[in-house]
Amino acid sequence: MESSVPTPRPSVTWHIVWQVAEGRDLLADPALADRIRQRLLGAHRHPGFALLHYLLTPAEIHLLSRLPPGKSPGDVARAIGNIVARWVRQSRAVPGVVFAAPYRAYAIESDEAARNEIRMLAWRPVALGLCRAPTHHPTSTLRTVLGLRRSLGFDAMAPLRLFGESVPESRIALRDRIARRPGAIEVRQWELVRGIVMAPGVTGPFASMSRPVTGLAAALVAASRPQAVDGALELIERWVLLKLDCRGAHGLAALASPAGARGRALVASLAVRLDLCSAASVARHFKRAKATLSERMAACRLEPENRAILGMPLARIVEEAIALGRLDEPAA
Repeated sequence: MESSVPTPRPSVTWHIVWQVAEGRDLLADPALADRIRQRLLGAHRHPGFALLHYLLTPAEIHLLSRLPPGKSPGDVARAIGNIVARWVRQSRAVPGVVFAAPYRAYAIESDEAARNEIRMLAWRPVALGLCRAPTHHPTSTLRTVLGLRRSLGFDAMAPLRLFGESVPESRIALRDRIARRPGAIEVRQWELVRGIVMAPGVTGPFASMSRPVTGLAAALVAASRPQAVDGALELIERWVLLKLDCRGAHGLAALASPAGARGRALVASLAVRLDLCSAASVARHFKRAKATLSERMAACRLEPENRAILGMPLARIVEEAIALGRLDEPAA
């Protein structure tokens, strides 16, 4: 099964991800890890296929694959998923599920996006606590591309062409690209967008429920405290309070005036537009009835002053909301 981020135009570069079920470890057996690596390489030995990067960790497999027109990530995934799952079961002599979910595939829209994806994948083992520096992790292509290890069947020229015309120039550019370590917020936003983690919060009747978020919603969740749907709603709430000039208000949940009802409706409208969560979730967040909030949302859209707020570009709203949240961060 394929779960892909929609793309407005055909893309030939894909980030393909598998996550391993809890209790499994792809690197527990070095021989198995090498078999998996060979399988990843073999899946790309077809005309027009190119493997730009792979990363194998105990709980994740990442591929950055460039595919010819007419080919899909499924053409790669079908050569990997089932057989790797069988190998893991045989190696550990334990039956059951190996991958937590079907593979996911995300279109990478440009060479610049591919270069940044390689940077994020280079730092992934560090973020997982597997090593202290990107070049220390043994089961990825990074050391080979940088000339620190023999190719062992991997074509290093495919990723190097992303960074320059010559091998020395490309390796310098790659080192420069990965020199800057992603911050915690950048890592969490990337994890959310790539479906590696979900956003916990008020998405259902139980506090432990979570949901996937992408795009601007992921940026809000990653920048919030806590990094959850509730935290993202609080960022939007602060932005709305500022727009309504509600100085001194301690939050919209306790604001009983007409301005409070208006503000809650604006927060709900923006949350739905951002695909952060449903209106019902916002109602639970504010401890209000969903029907009452929905009625106020409908009325809100008819009022010119509210339409002016809701008509602002979402990217600008998110940027300003995140900036407001940073005002509360302790000084370094």
